[in-house]
Amino acid sequence: MVRAVQLWESLVRRIRAGHPPHLQLSLTHRPHPYARALGLVAVTLLGAWLGLLVVGSVRTPVGPMDTKMTLRPSLSGGTKINVSPLGALRLDTHVAPIRLDVDVDQLDPERSRSLVEHPERLSGLQDEVSRDIQNGTRDLAARSCAAVLCGAAALGLAVYRTPGRALAAGGLALTLLTASAVTAYATWNPKSVLEPRYSGLLASAPSLVGNARNIVSDFDVYQQELARLVTNVTTLYDATSTLPVYQPDPTTMRVLHVSDLHLNPASWGIIRSLVQQYDVNVIVDTGDTMDHGTEAENAYLEPIATLGAPYVWVRGNHDSLATQAAMARQKNATVVDNGRIVTVDGLRIAGMGDPQFTPDRSVRQEGRPAQVAAGRRLAAALRPAAGGEAAGKPRADIAIAHEPECVEQVDGLVPLALAGHKHNRKQHDLPGGTRLMVEGSAGGGGLRALEQGVPEKVTASILYLDRESRTLQAWDEITLGGLGLTKAEVSRHLPEENTPGAEPSPSLSPSLSPTTG
Repeated sequence: MVRAVQLWESLVRRIRAGHPPHLQLSLTHRPHPYARALGLVAVTLLGAWLGLLVVGSVRTPVGPMDTKMTLRPSLSGGTKINVSPLGALRLDTHVAPIRLDVDVDQLDPERSRSLVEHPERLSGLQDEVSRDIQNGTRDLAARSCAAVLCGAAALGLAVYRTPGRALAAGGLALTLLTASAVTAYATWNPKSVLEPRYSGLLASAPSLVGNARNIVSDFDVYQQELARLVTNVTTLYDATSTLPVYQPDPTTMRVLHVSDLHLNPASWGIIRSLVQQYDVNVIVDTGDTMDHGTEAENAYLEPIATLGAPYVWVRGNHDSLATQAAMARQKNATVVDNGRIVTVDGLRIAGMGDPQFTPDRSVRQEGRPAQVAAGRRLAAALRPAAGGEAAGKPRADIAIAHEPECVEQVDGLVPLALAGHKHNRKQHDLPGGTRLMVEGSAGGGGLRALEQGVPEKVTASILYLDRESRTLQAWDEITLGGLGLTKAEVSRHLPEENTPGAEPSPSLSPSLSPTTG
């Protein structure tokens, strides 16, 4: 390239100095018409593509959703609908050298709330969505025309340095776009919605996403399901102001208990929303964040730094030591293992990582005996030293482990014990006075849930603790429908000793612990 520029400058200098005319003839030699035409087409296509890339998109509401529409050059045409983080749907809507990309950004809370407050508007939602799409398409068409015209003309001016060629490039770009639009209109296939192709997480679960034929043939049922979805999402976010009996004051500590994410990317968005809505102080994760514990899975942990609250984690049976090391490197994360006690926002938490790594088939799994032995080691770390001011006082406020069999061994040594593993939420008081709370799956069973006929529910709990005594005052159980479902519920529960007229629960009794002796 540099050599070519030097030769060009040398030739120009020789012409200006009056050197032999054959150089002038060589410089004034015009290229072949076909070459000129191909060059103009190449400049036009490149400029039009750059114009669409820079300014060729519009943001437009479609019903209660915010979307971004963009035209992209394509060899096969069609429409691509991106639904983050679940994946994408591809529809063979038309055959033309342009593709329509639609990105579904988010559900607008104001428009959703309006539908909830005025359910009669759902009857006109289909027409509203159609109008929104038509308006968005018109805006996109106008912007795309301006984008290709300006992009091609600007590049033509930069290459040819003549207004005539620049206008020719812009006109050609506009003509090509118009021809593509006419071709798309002529080949438009409205039945393409009946045969979508899925990618991403959606590829494994088209039956869970919903059969488009059923939606088209029974739109009344679809309207009802949409109403339930909008109503339940709004109800979830407003539930804290309407739940009965216990009203937490501003000083109450709020602990979000999650477990068994199993690589579900949607879990981070759910956790982040709960942290914001409930003003959570600490997140406690009782393990099985991964499926196989491989190094390749560690990138899944990166959103932890953005969750908005400290993240305390204990290893599960699907989490390897490599997983634990990667978790320890995450900003905002604290790992507890081998009876280690950490203090986070004034809350003392002790934990024991799962003694088994079940994805490793080369090692014989010991089952319950391994869990009991690990639990006894955790209990030994929590048992107060004899004598002194700390005698008889719990060394930690919460003990955590992945499997309930492990954390049961600390009965009588801490007020509260948290676990997961079972994918089934339950809680009860142990004989020594410790309350054991087992969480379900905040990942709805993870990616493996797609293999089941009925998806697991997504569950999490908000624990309300007194900041002074750090005892449990109440808890909210949050349940979301799994993949393909629209149910959202929040229920509030109180310990028996907080129920009006109830007898106080027995105090912690380390001597009753099954690990004593």
